[in-house]
Amino acid sequence: VVQRGTATLRKAKKITVKTCLDNPFVFQWKTIDGEDMHFILHTLEERIKHIGLKKIETPRKKKRSLTKKQMGRKRDASTNELPKEEETEGHRQKLGWTDISIRRQLAIGVNEVTKALERNELLLLLVCKSAKPAMITSHLIQLSASRATPAGQVPRLSETLAPLLGLTSILALGFKKQSDKFTEAIEAIVPKIPALEVPWFQYRSEELVAYAHTDTSENQEPEQLVDVLSNELTSQKRKRAESNQLDLSNVVLQPLKIKKLVPNPNKIKKPPRKKKKAFS
Repeated sequence: VVQRGTATLRKAKKITVKTCLDNPFVFQWKTIDGEDMHFILHTLEERIKHIGLKKIETPRKKKRSLTKKQMGRKRDASTNELPKEEETEGHRQKLGWTDISIRRQLAIGVNEVTKALERNELLLLLVCKSAKPAMITSHLIQLSASRATPAGQVPRLSETLAPLLGLTSILALGFKKQSDKFTEAIEAIVPKIPALEVPWFQYRSEELVAYAHTDTSENQEPEQLVDVLSNELTSQKRKRAESNQLDLSNVVLQPLKIKKLVPNPNKIKKPPRKKKKAFS
């Protein structure tokens, strides 16, 4: 028996609803296997060795907690170690990339490659197959397809090129349009890369293949080819917009006359707030 006033009502838990956008398409990289993979890695390896681009870094040492005696010795010896600090500063200036101008022609890493693709600065994109999880590089498929940039997934890309450049890993490597030192390598690698399959950018890949087989595109540079393709697409959009426009030459506009203004009956008006009287 439950006495009056002792029973409690439990409130029903609110069902949390989360909205999410799901993509019905599944995008996957077309891996480059066999002879094409070895050819791409060999050409890039030879080119980087010939240029001599590398990042020089000093190995980081772990800092250990010093005792009071060691701190006192360090303070006493600080006056005598002034010339050594100058030597270390001069040594630090030599660290970094051997040639900054050549480094600016490349986009290394997923973040740098993403920014370069958004600005439409890349001629070629290579992604390493060892990138885990796959979501790290999956967004680059749609970006490269929207910019009409040839891109492919190359196994062992990080293993072969990272030690040459003095880096621990390279998950994505992009070659910019103003890269003068890598033009021959780009021209040799692009035919080995398969076209990306993105449904809403399929027409662009087909037109790129059509332009590549024409005689005029053989003498053109990759930048000129992209410019010609973009001009063709803009001209097609203009033609479609002009064809869809209606002939409004015979249309006559008449003046608008307002007969009566009727308030909205469904609108609920809030009652005026009563002012509270101040107690004297």
